[in-house]
Amino acid sequence: MRYLPLGRTGLFVSELCLGTMTFGGGEGIWTHIGDLQQADAERLVGSALDAGINFIDTADVYSGGLSEQITGQALKNLKVPRENVIVATKVFSEMGSGPNARGASRGHIMDGVKASLKRLQLDHIDLYQIHGFDPATPIEETVRALDQLVRQGHVRYVGVSNWAAWQIAKALGVAERLGLSRFESLQAYYTIAGRDLERELVPMLASEGVGLMVWSPLAGGLLSGKYGREQQAEEGSRRTTFDFPPVNKDRAFDCVDAMRPIAKAHGVSVAQIALSWLLHQPQVTSVIIGAKRPDQLADNIAATKVTLTAAELEQLDAVSRLPAEYPGWMFTRQGEYRRKQLADAKHSFPQ
Repeated sequence: MRYLPLGRTGLFVSELCLGTMTFGGGEGIWTHIGDLQQADAERLVGSALDAGINFIDTADVYSGGLSEQITGQALKNLKVPRENVIVATKVFSEMGSGPNARGASRGHIMDGVKASLKRLQLDHIDLYQIHGFDPATPIEETVRALDQLVRQGHVRYVGVSNWAAWQIAKALGVAERLGLSRFESLQAYYTIAGRDLERELVPMLASEGVGLMVWSPLAGGLLSGKYGREQQAEEGSRRTTFDFPPVNKDRAFDCVDAMRPIAKAHGVSVAQIALSWLLHQPQVTSVIIGAKRPDQLADNIAATKVTLTAAELEQLDAVSRLPAEYPGWMFTRQGEYRRKQLADAKHSFPQ
C-alpha cells in the first residue's frame, strides 16, 4: 500500500480509501446501494485497516446518517487509535425538511459538522468536503465557513466534490486572497470508461496542487467484469437495481473487452485491472472502494499489487481516450512550436 500526500499538505493517505456508502441501508436509493449493518460493516473496516488502508470516506447523507453512525461505532469497537485513521465526510445534501437544511451555506455547514461529529463519535474530522455545488450560496461564504471550522479545530482539512474546474479555481483564488484554508482535494467520478474530467479538471488539479479522490471507480460495477454486451449480471447486483452513474455502455464494453485478456494474463479479475489503471494515473491520490462482501473488498485491495506494462497502458489508453474537443485540439496545434522550443532548450544544457 502506497501513501501519498493529500494536495499540498503534509497529510499522507493510502492509495485506496474505504468508502462506506454500503453501510446502513434505509429508504430510497440506499436500499439498492447496500444495507450492511454494524457487525458486517465492522468486519470490512477491520479488513481494510489490516490491509494498510488508513483512509475512510463517508457522508452525512449516506443512509440518512446511518453510515456515519456505523463507521464511528466501528472505529470505537475496533479500538482504532485516532491518529491511525484519516476520516473524511461530506456536507451539502438535504438532511431535513426545512429550507435551510441543505446546501453550502454557513448555517448548514455549521449545523452539519456538529451532527457529523456526534454521529462519528469524534472530536474532529480530518477531511470535511462540500458534497456538491450550491448555486444559491456565494463561494466566499462557503470558504469562510470552512476556514472557521479549521481554526476552531473541528476540521483539519477541507475539500470539495463534484465541482467544475472554474468553480474550484475561483474558490482557491478566494482562499488565497483572504488568507483562508483552501480546498486540498476533489472527490470526483473517474473511470477508464469515463475520462471526462481529463479535459479541464485534471489540468487544473495538477496546476494548483489539489489531490484527486476517485468515487465509483468501477462505474457502479459496470467495469467489474460481470457485465458485457451479451452478459447480464446476477439478479440484485448494483447495476440491475440502481443504474448509476451514467455511462456510455458501448464505450464501457469496449474497455471491458480490452481489459479481459490483460486480466487473464495477470491472473486477476477485470475489476483489478480497472482499479490498477486508475492507480497508474499520476493525478490520482486515492481511489475509493466500497464493498458489500469481504471477498469483494479483498479483490479490490489486491489491485494495488497489479503493475501494468507500458504496452498494456497504451492499449488501454487507445481504447478509452477521449476524442479531441475545442479548445484542446487548438492547444495542440498552436502550442506545438513552443513545446518543441522548450524541449530543445532543456536538452541544450549539459547533463
